[in-house]
Amino acid sequence: MDLEKLKQKKDECRSWKNVLPWYNQLLKVFKIEKEELEVSYGDWFSIGKREDLSEEEFALVEETAKKLIPWRKGPFKIFGLEIDSEWQSNIKYNLIRPYFNLKDKVVADIGCNNGYYMFRMLEDKPKRLVGFDPSALTLHQFEFVNYFVKSDIIYEMLGVEHLEYYNHKFDFIFMLGVLYHRADPVGTLKSLAKGLNSKGEIIIDTFMIDGEQEICLTPNKRYSKIPNIYFIPTIPALKNWLSRAGFEDIEVIATTTTTSEEQRKTAWSFEQSLEDFLDPNDKNKTVEGYPAPKRVYMKAKKIQ
Repeated sequence: MDLEKLKQKKDECRSWKNVLPWYNQLLKVFKIEKEELEVSYGDWFSIGKREDLSEEEFALVEETAKKLIPWRKGPFKIFGLEIDSEWQSNIKYNLIRPYFNLKDKVVADIGCNNGYYMFRMLEDKPKRLVGFDPSALTLHQFEFVNYFVKSDIIYEMLGVEHLEYYNHKFDFIFMLGVLYHRADPVGTLKSLAKGLNSKGEIIIDTFMIDGEQEICLTPNKRYSKIPNIYFIPTIPALKNWLSRAGFEDIEVIATTTTTSEEQRKTAWSFEQSLEDFLDPNDKNKTVEGYPAPKRVYMKAKKIQ
């Protein structure tokens, strides 16, 4: 597989009709020159202060952030501008944070979106951070934030299927909220294993259903109004998938029920969010009648 040819789409996408306005807006922001800005790695990933910018510069930053709506992952605070994303991703990050140490490790985030988790991971001082996501919008959101952060994070417009062909392996891979979008979940997990160094580890999360049987739900057309959801396993079924894909030391970190505290519509997101995806008469069900979204977080190690 010629990944270099595939990676050219990062540059080619700048000229796409729907992408060009985002890119042109970024070019304006890239004329703002600021050095040694204060960075905060808290729940709101924050860069700079309002007083660091002139009125004209702040107006440009705000205009750019609004041009890049919808912001699904976050929240971010850019020079005091609060980008209140649809997902309060800090909740997920804080949940998994006690289960990894990334210092001096080579790390990948598969389905990295705009890089919120990777920006938080910078505090751990990993050797290298690489994000994989084919979305042009989230690429530009990442570049908007990273222009001021000035990190060495690498953003690849690639997917999990390209991981095993990448030019190096990883010590730790995160794949959060991706597995249920894949028509071949075991094959996807095998791709993670092939992308890991010896004794490499993963943390994943995915939708789950309750039950002790080794089975999964296969939604018809949509699940919680999402069209590309293929398989939603019980925890025993997910453990089997991981084992078949080449993992051991499989650990359940947590199970959670998605609430409006974590996912909700804001001025920075889509017009609909979790409350629109659930049965208005029974919040334990989706609008399609399936069990409402629950997630399981798993950690595992590559079998040697």
